[in-house]
Amino acid sequence: MGTASSLVSPGEVIEDGYGGEGGEACEIPVEVKPKARLLRSSFRRGPRVIGASFKSTGSVDLEYAAEYERLRKEYEIFRVSKNNEISSMQKKESKLDEENKRLRAELQALQKTYQKILREKESALEAKYQAMERAATFEHDRDKVKRQFKIFRETKEKEIQDLLRAKRDLEAKLQQLQAQGIQVYDLNDSDSDDNQTTVTAAGTQCEYWSGGVLGSEPSMGSMMQLQQTFRGPEFAHSLIDVEGPFANVSRDDWDAAVASLLQVSPHLPQALWSNTVRCYLIFTQETKAELDVFIKKHSPVLRRMCEGLGHFYLNVCFPEENAASYAVERKQEIERSSVCVLLVKSTVTSSVVEDCEEAFVKNPDGHPLVLYLRTEEDHNLTGPTRELLERVNAADKAAKVKVVDHSGSAEEGAALIYSQLEKVIKQELLAFEGADVDSKDSGIEEGREEDSGDVLWDLHDEQEQIESYQQARSSTTSQLGFQKYIDRLNDMIAAPPPTPPLLVSGGPGSGKSLLLSKWIEQLQKQSPNTLFLYHFVGRPLSTSSEPVLIIKRLTVKLLQHFWSISGLSMEPSKILEEFPRWLERLSARHQGNIIIIIDSIDQIQQAERHMKWLIDPLPVNVRVVVSVNVETCPQAWRLWPTLHLDPLSPREVRSVVNAECQSMDLKLTKDQEKKLERHCRSASTCNALYVTLLARMMISSIAGWSLEKSLEQCLQCQDTMSLYRLALKMTLNSLNTDREQHIMREILCLVCASHNGVSESEVLDLFPELELPVLSSLLYHLNRLCIVTLRCGLIRFQHLQAWEAVRLEFLGGGSSSASYREKLIQYFSQQLSQDCVTWRVADELPWLFQQQEDRTKLQLSLLNLFVSQNLYKRGHFSELLAYWQYVGKDKSSMATEYFDSLKHFEKSCESEDTMTKLANLYETLGRFLKDLGLPSQAVAPLQRSLEIRETALDPDHPSVARSLHQLAGVYVQWKKYGNAEQLYKQALEISENAYGAEHASVARELESLAMLYQKQNKYEQAEKLRKRSVKIRQKTARQKGHMYGFTLLRRRALQLEELTLGKDSADSAKTLNELGVLYYLQNNLDAAKMFLTRSLEMRQRVLGPDHPDCAQSLNNLAALHTERREYETSEDMYERALDIRKRALSPDHPSLAYTLKHLAMLYKRRGKLEKAVPLYELSLEIREKSFGPKHPSVATALVNLAVIYCQLKKHSDALPLYERALKVYEDSLGRSHPRVGETLKNLAVLSYEEGDFEKAAELYKRAMEIKEAEPSLVCGNAPSRHSSSGDTFSLRGPAPLPHAPR
Repeated sequence: MGTASSLVSPGEVIEDGYGGEGGEACEIPVEVKPKARLLRSSFRRGPRVIGASFKSTGSVDLEYAAEYERLRKEYEIFRVSKNNEISSMQKKESKLDEENKRLRAELQALQKTYQKILREKESALEAKYQAMERAATFEHDRDKVKRQFKIFRETKEKEIQDLLRAKRDLEAKLQQLQAQGIQVYDLNDSDSDDNQTTVTAAGTQCEYWSGGVLGSEPSMGSMMQLQQTFRGPEFAHSLIDVEGPFANVSRDDWDAAVASLLQVSPHLPQALWSNTVRCYLIFTQETKAELDVFIKKHSPVLRRMCEGLGHFYLNVCFPEENAASYAVERKQEIERSSVCVLLVKSTVTSSVVEDCEEAFVKNPDGHPLVLYLRTEEDHNLTGPTRELLERVNAADKAAKVKVVDHSGSAEEGAALIYSQLEKVIKQELLAFEGADVDSKDSGIEEGREEDSGDVLWDLHDEQEQIESYQQARSSTTSQLGFQKYIDRLNDMIAAPPPTPPLLVSGGPGSGKSLLLSKWIEQLQKQSPNTLFLYHFVGRPLSTSSEPVLIIKRLTVKLLQHFWSISGLSMEPSKILEEFPRWLERLSARHQGNIIIIIDSIDQIQQAERHMKWLIDPLPVNVRVVVSVNVETCPQAWRLWPTLHLDPLSPREVRSVVNAECQSMDLKLTKDQEKKLERHCRSASTCNALYVTLLARMMISSIAGWSLEKSLEQCLQCQDTMSLYRLALKMTLNSLNTDREQHIMREILCLVCASHNGVSESEVLDLFPELELPVLSSLLYHLNRLCIVTLRCGLIRFQHLQAWEAVRLEFLGGGSSSASYREKLIQYFSQQLSQDCVTWRVADELPWLFQQQEDRTKLQLSLLNLFVSQNLYKRGHFSELLAYWQYVGKDKSSMATEYFDSLKHFEKSCESEDTMTKLANLYETLGRFLKDLGLPSQAVAPLQRSLEIRETALDPDHPSVARSLHQLAGVYVQWKKYGNAEQLYKQALEISENAYGAEHASVARELESLAMLYQKQNKYEQAEKLRKRSVKIRQKTARQKGHMYGFTLLRRRALQLEELTLGKDSADSAKTLNELGVLYYLQNNLDAAKMFLTRSLEMRQRVLGPDHPDCAQSLNNLAALHTERREYETSEDMYERALDIRKRALSPDHPSLAYTLKHLAMLYKRRGKLEKAVPLYELSLEIREKSFGPKHPSVATALVNLAVIYCQLKKHSDALPLYERALKVYEDSLGRSHPRVGETLKNLAVLSYEEGDFEKAAELYKRAMEIKEAEPSLVCGNAPSRHSSSGDTFSLRGPAPLPHAPR
């Protein structure tokens, strides 16, 4: 073993194995000595030398010394190594300290920077919110200023028009005076100023709302905002060629006539408007077997079918044994019935004969009739039966009675009755002509949705409002002296703008609803061009008091008059915000006036907040009238112009009482009249409701009281509430048994505890032991006492005070309402468990859970996908959203809940029918989420709906096109236009293959694609698609009608047909003329010709052959013959009409120009251009005299004349006419109006034919610029009351063919 020195050479470096991380090496100074020879020799091998023992002993010492030296050196090395290590660690420590200090400094700097950025962010957010507030305030102020400026501008324009009219009138009178030789002095030559007068615009009632009370010409400002189509140069823009709303209706503008019908509340028979299909069954003991089988087996099927389509179904029959005691009720039920069925064999009773006389003989056209005659060989008809059938046959002149002659079993007879009734209900009552309606499939909703685009609308709300108006109008037989209030209302709405809303105030029951309904009825007759939008608010918490639904309904009613309603938002806050904008936009395009009436506006939930649009200035042709309870009127509204209803005067009280007594053939004694007069002197006993109720309670003998006793009991009641409570007690005492009294209390309490009321069929389900005759009698008496009424098929309270009286009398002030709500919950939950989700279940069940504060069950009911689908598809978007907010779910969590529920439902779907329902549910959810502003979450359900329909149905099924359309709408919202375009094109291709190229679904896809191209600035492509869509819409509209148009026309025609059955009169002739126009709109030219001919003949008999009304009938007949290409007959009638008007009217009368123009158009069509020229020239002259040389109507006449000159190759004569027309259009309508563009195009063609190619190119370029800049609607340009191809509302000759002048 050697020493340590032997292992290290001088200058070598030893690596430190214990050192730091860097492997640092240190030099160790070692003194190296020569190696001992003895040490080397001791290691040699070989034989041992003799005499070496002394040396070996010495070597041991040397070895110890060497070992010591080695250890010392190793220690020295270890010590040095550790010292080096310590120094290295110290250096590293110092470095780490420095690094730590640096990092701490950087951290502190970062913290300061973070705090600074955070403060800057907060200040930026605060600045953003302040900027947004300032922007919102600025926009509101800007819109307000714009509206005020617009009103000011239109007001001044109106004043100018009135001044010009007054000037023309004065000039005409001056000329007449001069023609009569009367000397007229110049006022400037007078010595005195006393005779001087100034002609000013009369700021009176007729200045802005002329024509009776309403019906003024539109201002120039509103004319400039008309957006119309134009088809060649043969178009007109006359403002006065209107001869009544139905006198002359253009086939191209038929939807404008539908709009004018929609604004008039049609007074139609209840069989058409009632939401209940009432089947009145008349039977004998011999046919009771068929009746029992029908009610037990077939009636539930009809009920499911009707309820699936949103209607109630009710069988009404009175057993023979007690029919005599229900004579009044039977007569009322026959009047209200939708269809009457007579089941007879060989004998009849007196009650059967009475019912048949009422239903089959006296009013055979009132409703559909079915006669079931059971015949057997051994049974012959008795004399009374044979006589009855002969009278029925004689009364059935139109052969409308459906006869079922049967000789088989009762089961077969019941099946035949069911088959006939099913056909009647589908085809005649519900207007599904030839349709196979499945009660399980909501086909009606799909069809409605197809008609109205993406707007979801509840027909029940609209029907409720129509019935509310009709019931308010007929609530009393006395006028109550309301004419003075009506005159004041007329004065108030005729005031010059700007006009705030008009307030009709009064106490409860003072007659506000009655006044407004009477006023609406009167104005509709006086001002047919005025659009009326009304809403009658029911009791609080009902659907009719929901503010979002009210505003949405009014908006949709507005938009119905302008062809398309697809721009309407579904989000509640946006609906409330957008209504003033829609009102302003559409009022500018409406060629008449708009009156909005809201009754009991203070009953609306949070009325001040949701109706704040009333505070802003209204458009110049809009008036708003609202009624309020004087006790609950908001303070801010009390500053508006107010019409307060005073208590009835003693004379009016006597009038009401006497009218009610006369209806029952009763007369009060002098003493009784004095008692009444002394009693009805305070404000609480002089209102209309109190007096009406008092009179009816006196004359009703339901409690067995005499007139004197009834009067004494009533006079003890000092207000309406106590009188109502007495009426309830009287009705209870009149019932025969305790059970009937209990049922009456239960029914009224259920109505009080429900959301919107209960139906008769629901009452019969809840009380199986209750017979329909008893229920009918009870409802009849309660209706007579102004307690309940039937509205939209539901039993409701007639007045808010009746509801309050029931609540106090039977519910202990409302403390017992919860138990009755539980009964309703059990009933509707049972229907829900049977998968029977009707609109009634969706309306009532969630609301009842909310009132019971049961959030868990409310959420479960909402997660029943068919309940939510029903609410959403009927437009109750805000109601559905409010339920979820009450549960405590936000939008995202609500979407998650629906997704989970749908996935759970999907597991149970196996058949094609259930998969179809699943696809509908997914589509509804996607649309719902899209309307909520969650497009990212809407894609998944819509995509899933598409996949299911492609798999379960067929990739080319029309339902697949619907899914593609909805999915494309989400992509448009996302601005992913490429994806949306592809989906729209696929949907278009499927719709064309499924329906053909001219179906409404194809038009919808074309409109969507056009809008998409317009957003991408592809205006040329968009215009092509839009034109094609408009053509399809116009064609399908004539066949089908949009937004229930022809359904309304059909019903209106039935009503008018009934009105013409009286004696000859001018009014009957006018009605016949109107009826002919309505049939013309329905493409029934034969029926139209019959009625128009009858109108002409009656006018000739009543008014004489030379009366101007005969010219109107001739005009319409001429237009009809032109439609049938019977040009010679048409020409003869136009010439006869022209001759009458030339003799009967002044030479410059507008109606004369109207006839001249259409005769000229016919001449032109037949190639008689030379005969057409003088007529056009005379028409131009009349228009210049009527309107002045700078009116747009004159420009239209100039263009029409220029077209004729071009066809005659008289280009030099046509050019100045075109140039003059262009100047008039530019001055009156603006340089960018479509009519300017059309005139420029005609000028360009004319310049081209004259050889001036440079000028032609310049003119054509400008025309195209105007056309591209023209804004347009989704469904094409909105139709207006001014036809784009002829005069307003003209049932005229053929539409001119598009052509350019040559």
